[in-house]
Amino acid sequence: MASTPREPSTTPKIQEALDARDALAAALSQAGVQLPAMDIRTPWPDEREGEASYALVHLGVCSAPVAHALAEVILNGLTR
Repeated sequence: MASTPREPSTTPKIQEALDARDALAAALSQAGVQLPAMDIRTPWPDEREGEASYALVHLGVCSAPVAHALAEVILNGLTR
């Protein structure tokens, strides 16, 4: 899990997204899957200084083998 060069200033919504990103990265890592570029995005980067109404976990792009590994992990979870 790589952090972004400049993460947005932390508000409760951004902290929630950071925690979600970290939890997802840890779960994927335990399953043997690593998404190369996970970060946090706010819909309006500078429009609402210090107050993001929400933040998004950006999963980035991945190679076909990583996408297949992710699909396998999801399907294995569904069969439990």
